[in-house]
Amino acid sequence: MSYTVALNFEDGVSRFITCKAGETVLDAAYRQKINLPMDCSDGVCGTCKGQCEQGAFDLGDDYLEEALSEEEEAEGKVLTCQMVPSSDCVIQVPVASTLCKTRPGEMTGQIARVGQLSDDSIELVVALDGENQDEEAELAFLPGQYINIQVPGSDETRSYSFSSRPGDKHASFLIRNVPNGLMSGYLTGAAKPGDSLIMTGPVGSFYLREVKRPVLMLAGGTGLAPFLSMLESLADRHDQGEVCAQPIHLLYGVNKDDHLVKCDALDAFAERLPDFSYTTVVVDDASAHPRKGYVTHHMDHDALGQDFDVYLCGPPPMVDAVLAYFREQGIQPANFHYEKFAPSQTPVSEEVA
Repeated sequence: MSYTVALNFEDGVSRFITCKAGETVLDAAYRQKINLPMDCSDGVCGTCKGQCEQGAFDLGDDYLEEALSEEEEAEGKVLTCQMVPSSDCVIQVPVASTLCKTRPGEMTGQIARVGQLSDDSIELVVALDGENQDEEAELAFLPGQYINIQVPGSDETRSYSFSSRPGDKHASFLIRNVPNGLMSGYLTGAAKPGDSLIMTGPVGSFYLREVKRPVLMLAGGTGLAPFLSMLESLADRHDQGEVCAQPIHLLYGVNKDDHLVKCDALDAFAERLPDFSYTTVVVDDASAHPRKGYVTHHMDHDALGQDFDVYLCGPPPMVDAVLAYFREQGIQPANFHYEKFAPSQTPVSEEVA
């Protein structure tokens, strides 16, 4: 028996390690050449302290109160030198990945398919190459994270959120078709199946946490991508008998009618997940869509009055507008995770306490 542990570093880099039965996270990390912070490895100094965001584990009782207090343990803090996982886990490591002598994984893949879903959206599907890659580099990520893809024929990279679920043999992405964009130009003008792509990651603190309360998802344009990954992961768990008991609602906003893409996938999720629903909104005044305007015009205030979590992903103006709306309305979610993106820029992930 072994478990997968995601180590999320404060610079946004994630690395995944395998922890054997009875093995501490610290020992597993060092075995896989990731030097997590440590001084004593005996539960005395507290140098290896991190935050376990999800998963089951045993800390034992062979550590000092000075290293990890009862209050810290109640908050989910752990000592990786004492932590023995009993399930897959996600741990926040409060240092940069470079200080742990690690870096983002590098993978190569081949284009399996490129399709233009609308004049605004491109779908890219990449098959992972099993050869010539780091020993630990697999298509492992947390649903919602992104990866950096080098634009063929250049030294530049672009960042895209996965729309596929972790563990698939193919990775898929929703990419905004930017006029005169470097990656957009390549995908619409030169890309063909079999072309090689270099990818580094995964990266980002925007990912699905354990669902403990109702969830509101807010997507703008191709910001739908990480939510497709999250929903696919939830649906996969549901199919395996791990039922999500909380309602999940997605508000999906676009500028024009034909920018609404992947609604067939959302319909399928509504069939597979009993408590999932979604609403689409179109900004264009000339639209024939029944709901026009912005996502903030179509929020259910009664539902928002409950204890709930929010995930928001979209272009900066949308993210800023939603943040302002919540402040003005005095809406305070239990947890608020958001990521805003712009062409040619690295996405910015944040959490509002």
